[in-house]
Formats: sequence, structure tokens, C-alpha cells
Amino acid sequence: MTRALLSLEDVSVELPTPRGTLRAVDKVDLSLMPGRTLGIVGESGCGKTMLSRAILQLLPKRAKLSGRVRFGGHDLAALPAESLRRLRGPELAVVFQDPMTSLNPVLTIGTQLIETLQAHLGMDGAAAARRSVDLLAAVGIPAPAQRLRQYPHQLSGGMRQRVAIAIALSCEPKLLVADEPTTALDVTVQAQILDLLAREQRRRQMAMILITHDLGVVAGRTDEVAVMYAGRVVERAPTAQLFARMRMPYTEALLAAIPKLDSPPHTTLPAIAGRPPDPTRPMPGCSFSPRCRYADDHCRHAKPTLADPERSGGFYACWHPLTLPAAVGT
Repeated sequence: MTRALLSLEDVSVELPTPRGTLRAVDKVDLSLMPGRTLGIVGESGCGKTMLSRAILQLLPKRAKLSGRVRFGGHDLAALPAESLRRLRGPELAVVFQDPMTSLNPVLTIGTQLIETLQAHLGMDGAAAARRSVDLLAAVGIPAPAQRLRQYPHQLSGGMRQRVAIAIALSCEPKLLVADEPTTALDVTVQAQILDLLAREQRRRQMAMILITHDLGVVAGRTDEVAVMYAGRVVERAPTAQLFARMRMPYTEALLAAIPKLDSPPHTTLPAIAGRPPDPTRPMPGCSFSPRCRYADDHCRHAKPTLADPERSGGFYACWHPLTLPAAVGT
């Protein structure tokens, strides 16, 4: 039986703030098999990025991590800094949402690619330069040899993100974490970047975590989806199953908020009423209950656990799960 490449067990992340301890991630359990793609979806502030940083061991210095993050047989939280450095690149790579902050503005594209290959794969300068040209060509950058001599500010946003993807893929990682990789890009470039990531994931047979706030992004590009709210995973299921029969009202609300192409002009977009809860003030009941149209007193006073009572492979944390198949227009 194939072992999970990545396994999160009861993972929580707490941050000290002037208003009290902020629990950004709350007892998350997830696993990812080799070659599979997991989508993590939720509103801004729900804990998606902090969860990815817990996986990458790139948390803020004062953050407190509890639980276990196992990757390829290693407990990442127990590894020394040098072992983690050697692991990032050849085994574990990341694409951040803003390439202007992830790329060094004072180094050429070639320098950043070549240094990565030399540091992790031990290539000499000439071999690393040839490999860099091949990588830029593979991610769809025209005139790749010329681009090696340019700086990040000389490239468009889409080109910069392609460079960031090339750097992340340069050492053939087993797992790629893509944290909202299209947020700063226009719609047509977003689709190109997402298609590029999906193509490279299939071609290299690597596992991938795709983090986004848009359910439409994960619909055709992931094998499984985990929906996060207030630091917790509130629904998790194979992608096709989730869209065919979602059970969590929050997931339904996220889907309803996606603009529809066939809507008349000036149609008001549906919005989720209210605001996410204060993460420094834990609620006794379901965190979504103040915004949920199905909530009752039981929801407000008892917190549901993530479970699969129907043994269908779909997990949800809700006292009043949706009973009718959701109509999906994505």
C-alpha cells in the first residue's frame, strides 16, 4: 500500500497578539498521496496561507506549532534548519502569490535560477545556465536565453510568475505548494498559469497543493478539496463528489459567490453576510453559525467535528448538512 507523501496530524498554529493568542490554524488533519493534487479553499483570513507555512516550516518566529507535519517519512518540525534547507527545492517547493516579493529585485533572472541549481543539484555554471534556458522555455517564456539577463521589474506580472514556477520546478520536487499563484494577475493570465501548473504536475508526477479562495479554480484541477473556515477544515471530499453533493453551508455560500457568465449585466453578486469570527475569541459552537441561514441554538453552543457519518469519503463539520445535491454551474 502506498504511503502518504504528506501527512498533517492535529496541526495547530498560534500567534501572540496584543489582543490575545490568535489561533490561525485549529487542529487540522490532512494527507496527500504522491502524484495527487489537493485544493485548499476558503476566504481571506481563514488560515490557508498559515497552514501552507506550517507545511513548509516558514512560520513567523513567535508562532507556536503543535501537532505533526510528516513529509516523506520526516517529521518536519523536528528537523534542524540545515536539513530543512536541503529538503526545500529537491523535495519541497513553493510558488507564492506575489512574484515581486518572492523574486529578488536586484538579481537577474539567470542568477536566481542558476544559484538554485548550483546550491541544490551541484551543477557547474555552464550546465546550470543551459538548464535554466530549458526551464524558462518549459514554462512558456519566449526568448529564454535573453530573459536570463533581465531583472524581475523588466518582466510582466505573468512572466514573473512563470519565472517563480520555473525556479520552484528546477530541482524536480516531490511536492509543490502553490499559494494563490494567480491573485495579482488578470483573468486570461490566471488561466494560463493554472493550466501550466496542472500540465507540469501531470508531466512530472509530483504532488501539488493548490491554495485559493475560488472554488472555480479547483473544480477541474484537483483530485480532492479541503474547505477551510476560521482555521479549521470544515469539509473535505474528492473534487467531483464535493461539487456533486456538498454538505457544508459555507461551501454552498462560496460556490454561490462565483460570478456566472450567463447572468444579466449589473446583476448583484451574492455575498456571504456578516464577517469571519475573531480568531482571538474562540466560539463555543460552530464558527460559521452567525452567518449561516440554517443555524439554531445547538449550532451556536456545540462545535461539530469533522466526520464522515455516511462513510461516503466526504467529511464535513456541520449539525445541519445540506441534503439536496448542489446545482453546480462551474
